[in-house]
Amino acid sequence: MTRKAPRHAEAERNDQALLEAAKKVLAVDGAHASVAAIAAHAGVGIASLYRRYRSKDELFQHLCSLSLDQWIQAAENGLEHDDPWEGLAHYIGACVEFSGGSLGPLAGTIAVTDEMAAKFTRSDELMRELVDRAHQAGVLRPDAGKMDISLLIEQLGKSPLIDQLDRQGRTDLIDAARNARRRTIAIALDGLRSGHPRLPGAQPAPALLTERWEHTPEDPAKSSGQR
Repeated sequence: MTRKAPRHAEAERNDQALLEAAKKVLAVDGAHASVAAIAAHAGVGIASLYRRYRSKDELFQHLCSLSLDQWIQAAENGLEHDDPWEGLAHYIGACVEFSGGSLGPLAGTIAVTDEMAAKFTRSDELMRELVDRAHQAGVLRPDAGKMDISLLIEQLGKSPLIDQLDRQGRTDLIDAARNARRRTIAIALDGLRSGHPRLPGAQPAPALLTERWEHTPEDPAKSSGQR
């Protein structure tokens, strides 16, 4: 096995620390999250960030690309399960665990790069395969589709209780809160199984999530030097 150069390995560690920090800071500050706050939370020097990334947008685009890698990996792992339900449940659980959708506040604030678009397409294809396989096996309720699952992941990926306890430093309650969260996820997953009363209304259209990423470039004079 080829060992990675120390500098490359350090960059990867910093990337993962920044991604996790961005998720937490965005959960609190939304689209107004600053690079300085994210860097401080990740323990990464802001000067080194701006040597690597030319702008705040470039950093956020890179973090979105890393997040999409997590979605793809979760789907690929789910498809390795022989049981369609177990595969889908693994995918949902993994995406909730790494807070899939937590970079949603960035939607519409940055341009979608070709790399982001390609990874989104790949992620969408894999998820469709997971959902179609579960439908064909009769284990996923017929009136639930990809969008329902994507929205569920985005909602379950947020835990106001855990976030609050984390900010308060209440480490004595964190384990109990995480257990409660796992129970909530299990309840939600059970609601996706076949045999339940029909869901209200029509399945959400994909545009509900995708169109929020449409981006109108800012005036360069206003955005230059923004950090």
